[in-house]
Amino acid sequence: MLQSSLKAAVPSVSSLNVKIFADGADKAGMLAMLEKPYISGFTTNPTLMRKSGIADYEAFAKDILAAIPKHPISLEVFADDEAGMERQARLIATWGENVYVKIPVTNTKRESTAAVVRRLSNEGVKLNVTALMTAEQVQVVCEALADGAPAYISVFAGRVADTGRDPLPIMLQSLEVMKPYPNTELIWASPRELLNIFQADAIGCHIITVTNDVLAKLSLVGKDLDEYSLDTVKMFHEDAQKASFQL
Repeated sequence: MLQSSLKAAVPSVSSLNVKIFADGADKAGMLAMLEKPYISGFTTNPTLMRKSGIADYEAFAKDILAAIPKHPISLEVFADDEAGMERQARLIATWGENVYVKIPVTNTKRESTAAVVRRLSNEGVKLNVTALMTAEQVQVVCEALADGAPAYISVFAGRVADTGRDPLPIMLQSLEVMKPYPNTELIWASPRELLNIFQADAIGCHIITVTNDVLAKLSLVGKDLDEYSLDTVKMFHEDAQKASFQL
């Protein structure tokens, strides 16, 4: 009975309803993910771009959009004032029909960007409001997005988990808050492990953004645990041999 129950619980990528967006700023990696049937979109941010050595923001963005013209791609503003955010957002939005402009939930002075979000959304700019970590922030953002253009709301569940808090209650509360706002979709952002994809799917989260290093583990989904145990033993043994350890 136990064995039967365990086998019934084996996960499957094909059964997922949550949309998977690849998160990164490496063109080769993004194009590799474009070939995967389970990738529905892409996200990036200034930190990922800096890590990838991107020097020209606009040139990189336009190059990626030319290579990936149909999947939604989120590109973030980096101004810290309302006027600058709006100017950059309107410019970025012109680069492609598949662009979602990322606006942080506050600026660096902890001032809400809700007014900026409201104006841009009402103008028809598709947004990805980012760096949220509480259901209260989600409520404020939803009110700003009400009756506006299609939008994503990125709650950084992984960073919430980094603080020792369980992000699941916050994600569930966020979904509840968002129900009256059909133009919005919830993104489970900054996942730390592959299991998060299945957690996001289980609660009905719309989207999860995943880096390529985590996505690489998808080949392990459903792997027999006895076989995985043996593979691990073999790895330890082979590495000890390669290191020529002696006792």
